Amino acid sequence: MKNKLRYVLIAMLIGFSFNSFAQKELLSAGPMLGYSEMREVMLWVQTTKSAEVKILYTNIANPKQKNWTNTVVTQKDKAFTAHLLADVVEPGQKYSYELYINNKKITRPYKTEFQTLPIWEWRTDPPAFSFATGSGAYISEAKYDRPGKPYGADYEIYESIAKKKPNFMVWSGDNVYLREADWNTRTGIFHRYTHDRKTPEMQELFATVHHYAILDDHDFGPNDSDGSFWNKNETENAFKLFWANPSYGVGNIKGAITYFNWADCDFFMLDNRYYRTPNRRKSGEGTQLGKEQLEWLKNSLVSSKASFKFVVVGGQFLNTSGFFESFANNNFAKERAEIIEFIQSEKIKNVIFLTGDRHHSEVNVLKRIDSPTIYDLTVSPFTSGAADKWDQEVNSLRVDGSLITQRNFAVLTVAGTYKERYVSVIFYDTFGKKIYEYKIEKESRNDYMLQRKKH
Repeated sequence: MKNKLRYVLIAMLIGFSFNSFAQKELLSAGPMLGYSEMREVMLWVQTTKSAEVKILYTNIANPKQKNWTNTVVTQKDKAFTAHLLADVVEPGQKYSYELYINNKKITRPYKTEFQTLPIWEWRTDPPAFSFATGSGAYISEAKYDRPGKPYGADYEIYESIAKKKPNFMVWSGDNVYLREADWNTRTGIFHRYTHDRKTPEMQELFATVHHYAILDDHDFGPNDSDGSFWNKNETENAFKLFWANPSYGVGNIKGAITYFNWADCDFFMLDNRYYRTPNRRKSGEGTQLGKEQLEWLKNSLVSSKASFKFVVVGGQFLNTSGFFESFANNNFAKERAEIIEFIQSEKIKNVIFLTGDRHHSEVNVLKRIDSPTIYDLTVSPFTSGAADKWDQEVNSLRVDGSLITQRNFAVLTVAGTYKERYVSVIFYDTFGKKIYEYKIEKESRNDYMLQRKKH
């Protein structure tokens, strides 16, 4: 009898272990934290085939408050992805969460928690927070890569970012690199996203940090692609499926465009591809943003009361060299000048552009007497190839000593009282070692008078 009972228990244990393993085999990537608000948080997950997924989340401060997200049955036509909404939450709280696939809990080897935004206005100074940013996430796949040395490497950079424990992360384009075999079909596009998203070194970062993203040419289509790319609706659809942004377009304006707020900072996430005129076109006026998106940006900047206004766009904005992906190149200089003139004539203070694409990092600053200072922080690349000759590029607005020609990322910390708010920017190498540091202090109207007195 004892032996029989022992065999039954062993059989049950084996069955449980097999079933648990089978459920883990259904997980392709994630879970990933998307946008965070005061009353809801979006989470994302991808399975290897059709499965029922949901998430149980618990208020850490009050463990009796347990709730489920919506349940989604993943489908092939949506790349087996699911967006799961946690909508029974309160502001300023932290929640632990657990993923369930086919009603079986999937454990992860790290803490899985998310946070909601606090209510602070009229109550306290804005809370300090930090976020990571960068661009150029090439994940090699020999079967579809060019022959020779792999272009993507050093994926441990994503583990280094996770160790910095930022509140969220801003992906500023080229988050995947579509190949020739990918960009003309939904099958190819889904393959590229799926292949890259399940990179092991990325999983903890996805699960523990909130994520916001724009796209650039390589996640939009071929290299240097523009609004003429015939399959842009499919790449935009994949962007919607694989990221969990607050929106995909604003109002009636299409594209990978959105907005979010964190504490006292506004983030304007732009699409510089959907409406872009071709680089080679000489006739007509060149544009990266298109008329409607540009007007939305202008109106949003004027309306913003944020301490800092971050404009996230692929390709450099301030760089004066006129090379490669920058607003000073390819017939886009007029649009660049228009945006600068608008910011300065409207006296819009504390505008910081977050840019990428260029395979190097640098800080660019535009200062003029009686006008707000404009900043452009370029952070690139994560794991694609780093350019090593940009020190020969003549760029009059680059801050001396800020050029970085190796794989890197940046962490920005916003802190200080409301009146003395500042942004600390630290660039790190692949292994999380500090390379360069820069500080931006909140500018007030009184600063214009100080500039005039100095000159």
